[in-house]
Amino acid sequence: MKRASLLTLLLLSSFCTVPTAGATEYPLPPAGSRLIGQNQLYTVQAGDRNLQAIARRFNTGAQLLLEANNTVSPVQPLPGTVMTIPTQLLLPDTPREGIVVNLAELRLYYFPPGENSVQVYPIGIGQLGLETPEMTTRISQKIPNPTWTPPAGIRARSKAAGITLPAVVPAGPYNPLGRYALRLGYGNGEYLIHGTNAPDSVGLRVSSGCIRMNAPDIEALFSQAAAGTTVRIINEPIKFSLEPDGTRYLEVHRPLSRNEGENTQTMAFERSDDLKQFIVAAGDASGRAEQVLNRRVGYPVALSAKLEGGAVPVQSVSNDDAGKAVDHQG
Repeated sequence: MKRASLLTLLLLSSFCTVPTAGATEYPLPPAGSRLIGQNQLYTVQAGDRNLQAIARRFNTGAQLLLEANNTVSPVQPLPGTVMTIPTQLLLPDTPREGIVVNLAELRLYYFPPGENSVQVYPIGIGQLGLETPEMTTRISQKIPNPTWTPPAGIRARSKAAGITLPAVVPAGPYNPLGRYALRLGYGNGEYLIHGTNAPDSVGLRVSSGCIRMNAPDIEALFSQAAAGTTVRIINEPIKFSLEPDGTRYLEVHRPLSRNEGENTQTMAFERSDDLKQFIVAAGDASGRAEQVLNRRVGYPVALSAKLEGGAVPVQSVSNDDAGKAVDHQG
């Protein structure tokens, strides 16, 4: 989606409430497999406020919904629209430990130690020009009820927009860091995984480099991840897997734009040697692989048609019943 559409979505959204949510937790797949979950189908209801509200209902992100449903309105899908909820995915090709952030898919993975499961969360990341860097580091500090000291760059940009920020924003409902923050031991410690008082920004590229999470999600992660937990931040828009049953899956996300106005639906990918070999080994399905690379649907697609992943219909419920809005700001 173009940057203008993302900004429009933010401007038209309420930044005050976020419905109750919890981690999307999956059992780890067997050895040699990376495929988890199953997609769902959801019919948009008249009470659905906007795309972000639907995303939070399923603990996913607006960008992921737009990848999977590239013809829906980026702001407010029409009632009656049937949407695919991308809750099937391939695990990143990294060690299954600690925290893994894949910037390209705007997801954070947490592997609880000693448990055969993975928790998956939507995140907001750094905007163009203030990108979240790739890194391998650790949680250096856990900060409950953080205060926020706006960096000089943010204060200057806000002042140019006619907004004067205080030197320090105290903990509370108006704090942009939310109620919990995890400091990363990278650089001078300027990068955090934290909550936000702007829940509609989760799932988008809007931060100044930190990683934003919904209030219930950062609370859950904060309670589990100890200081010293390994954090890997990668940028991999293409994931692929040869599963134990012989099925080849390819999951393609729109790459992160590098310049203003760049079309992420058509911009070229950098293809690794491993990906090239994976496509060649697909044989007759290599043409299908090219179609998947072009469509960028954001969830795993089986290159062999016999085992095409399906979707489970989600019962349509009222907006009130599906996720009651509660204040998580302080």
